[in-house]
Amino acid sequence: MTNFRSGFTLWQMVSGARELTEHSSVLDRIDAVLRVMGPAFGSTGYGKGRPLVNALEDVAQESLLVGDFALAQRFQRFAAYAGGELFLETLENYYDEGARRRSEEGMRRLVAMGADRAVAVLDALSEDNPEATLADARDLFRGIALSVDHLGLGAGEGGIRLPTRERRRLQQYGHMELVLRSLPRPASAEAARMVGDFLADADAGLLAQLLELKARRAGLDALRAVVEDGTSSESALQARLKNQEWIFGGAYVAELARQQYTADTILDIPLLRGDGSLHVVELKRANIKDLVIRRSGHLMLGAAAHHAVSQAQNYLRTMDESREAILADHGVDTRRASATVVIGHPRFVSGGITPKEIAETLRTYNTHAARIEVITYETLLESAARMLALVSAQRDRDQTEGTTA
Repeated sequence: MTNFRSGFTLWQMVSGARELTEHSSVLDRIDAVLRVMGPAFGSTGYGKGRPLVNALEDVAQESLLVGDFALAQRFQRFAAYAGGELFLETLENYYDEGARRRSEEGMRRLVAMGADRAVAVLDALSEDNPEATLADARDLFRGIALSVDHLGLGAGEGGIRLPTRERRRLQQYGHMELVLRSLPRPASAEAARMVGDFLADADAGLLAQLLELKARRAGLDALRAVVEDGTSSESALQARLKNQEWIFGGAYVAELARQQYTADTILDIPLLRGDGSLHVVELKRANIKDLVIRRSGHLMLGAAAHHAVSQAQNYLRTMDESREAILADHGVDTRRASATVVIGHPRFVSGGITPKEIAETLRTYNTHAARIEVITYETLLESAARMLALVSAQRDRDQTEGTTA
């Protein structure tokens, strides 16, 4: 069951976002959000539910269409919060300067408190065992880490009392470990100083590129793991591909927020091309044993692939017939819409059919298709990996040229 959210903070953020655009179409959709939310400041409740999520996604989509990607991302996050996918604290850290400062200050205090407690532990260790070694200290802290589940906030006299909001924040600090694991581990004080100097002087653009590359590699690895798991459902694959339009190539500007454009059509992944037209990605399972079959000595697509192509054809036909209404209501041109069906992986195909034969069968099929292309998850993963390798190599060349210039 979806846990829809709303409230004054979201209302305030949406209202403030009106100052960030001058496009009348975007402003109209922001006003529609405020109407859905209902009460103005001082009232007791705010509208929420699927209508609010849809209205926020409409703003994100219109922002994409006018080229304001930052505003689109902002409203995509608003929609994720309203749909129960993001914590309010996450939105505040992005878009509330005061809340972000308070959060950072809280983290700094926790880090300082942790470092102080670590010193106290080491002092106690050396007092009990003056001959203690680095290995002894490591074992001690490893033991503390293993027993952390048994630690808690005291409830009696002298115990630590925290508001509910702060207790929830503490529960989320486990996610910080993922960040800490990715930080460099200096082997000496000198190395630590050098890392600090680098981070202080590093070019913000370069760091952003590095983080983006790292995020894309992580996303690709996560997708590969789900693909190679023969039990993965279509929804699990779709979750790994959400907001990862780069995987499908450079022809796509962004993934559209809205997935439904007609009453009976819900798209898996709607992508926006650079010319403003729609491209539909239809996802099917990776574990398809009869993706390609052999009949009378000839190779051909199996029933699952033909069914997926027929489904994509019906999507395109429906949107062709509703082109005028979709363009008027959502600003997306579906007259030139195209589709990609991603289905199957050679590792799961039975009947002794080789990956090369599968690739040749799909190539032959796609040669005779006009608006729909069929590819396997192997092809998708390999092309995305090549794209990452090219981007990484280009970044390294640019960095080298910049250093030698």
